[in-house]
Amino acid sequence: MPFNIIRDDITRVRADAVVNAANSSLLGGGGVDGAIHRAAGPALLDECSKLGGCETGQSKITKGYNMPCKYIIHTVGPVWEGGGKGEEELLYSCYRTALGLARSHGCESVAFPLISSGIYGYPKRQALDVAERAVTDFLRDNDMTVTLVIFDRESFRLGGALSDEIKSYVDDVYAEEHYSESRMPGRMNKPSSFGVAFLPTAAPNKPKKPKKSRFTASADMAAACGEPCYGAAPSDLDKLIIGMDISFSEKLLKLIDSSGRKDSDVYNASNISKQVFHKIRSDKNYHPKKNTVLAFSVGLRLTMSETEELLKTAGFALSRSDKTDIIVGYFIERGRYNITEINEVLFDYDQLVLGMNEK
Repeated sequence: MPFNIIRDDITRVRADAVVNAANSSLLGGGGVDGAIHRAAGPALLDECSKLGGCETGQSKITKGYNMPCKYIIHTVGPVWEGGGKGEEELLYSCYRTALGLARSHGCESVAFPLISSGIYGYPKRQALDVAERAVTDFLRDNDMTVTLVIFDRESFRLGGALSDEIKSYVDDVYAEEHYSESRMPGRMNKPSSFGVAFLPTAAPNKPKKPKKSRFTASADMAAACGEPCYGAAPSDLDKLIIGMDISFSEKLLKLIDSSGRKDSDVYNASNISKQVFHKIRSDKNYHPKKNTVLAFSVGLRLTMSETEELLKTAGFALSRSDKTDIIVGYFIERGRYNITEINEVLFDYDQLVLGMNEK
C-alpha cells in the first residue's frame, strides 16, 4: 500500500515507472500512448521498434527517456466487445503484468492511466473496478505506491445510485448545519448525523465572568478539572503533563492490539504505507494529519464514537461543515469500510483521498 487517485497529465507525474496504454505494435498511437511518445522523445520509438510488439494483456518495459520516470511500462489493453470475450481477464492481466515488471526492476512507485477506457471503449466504471481489484490484490503482498492518474475528470464522475445517495446525504447535512446555526440562541440541537450532539449556545445577555490569566489561576484548578486544564499556573505544569491523555500513537497501537489483527493488515486496510506506520509506531509523540486518523478509523473499522476518540488524541474533531468528514461519516455509519470505495467518492468530490497524504 498505498493506492492513490489523482487528476493530472500522466506525462508529468513523477514515479519510478509510468504505464503506457499502448497498442500491440508499441509504435505509438493516439490518446495516452501518443502523449507519452511525444513527451519521452524519439529515442522511445527507437527502443520500442526493437521489442517485436506486445500481446493483449501483456506488458514490456523501456527506459523513461525525457519523461520524469526511470521506466515506461507498455501494456496492451483489450478492446471492449461487450464483455463476453475475456476482456475482464485481459484487463486484469495488464495491471498484474505491469506491476510485476515494476517490482522486478526495483520500482517503489508506479503510475497508471485507466487502461482501455478511451478509444478502446471499455466502460469506465467497469475499467475502474478491474484496476482497483488488480492493484489491491498486488498490494496485499507487495510494498509499492500505486497511483491511478485521471486526465479527463468529468469522465470519471461516478454517477449511479451510490453517487446520488451520497450527494443527497451531503446536501442534507449541510442544510441541517445551516438550519442549526440559524436557530435562536439557547436551543438544544438535535444529535448530529455523526452521533455527537452539538452543545447549546449560551443564552443572550448572560453576564460573562472576568477571565483569569492562565498564569495567575489557582493551583487547585488542575485538580478540579479532572483532565488537562489550561488555566493552571506554571508551577503545576508537571502535574498537568503527567495527567495528559494517551497520545495518538499509543491509542492507535492499543486499538490494533485489541482488534487481534496484524499491523500489516491494519495499515494496508487504511491505505497507509509501511514506512509511515513504522514512524508512528516508533514515535510516541507522532502527530498525524487528520486524513491519516480517518484512514486508520476506516482500516480499524471503528464506530463513529470510536473515531471521535481517536481524532481527539491527535487534536482533531469531526466537522459537519467539512465534506471529507461528512463522506467518511456516511460510510462509517453504514458499516462500509472499503477504503478504495471511500476514496473514489472523495476524489469525485474534489477531496484528498485517505491514507496517501502523510509524509
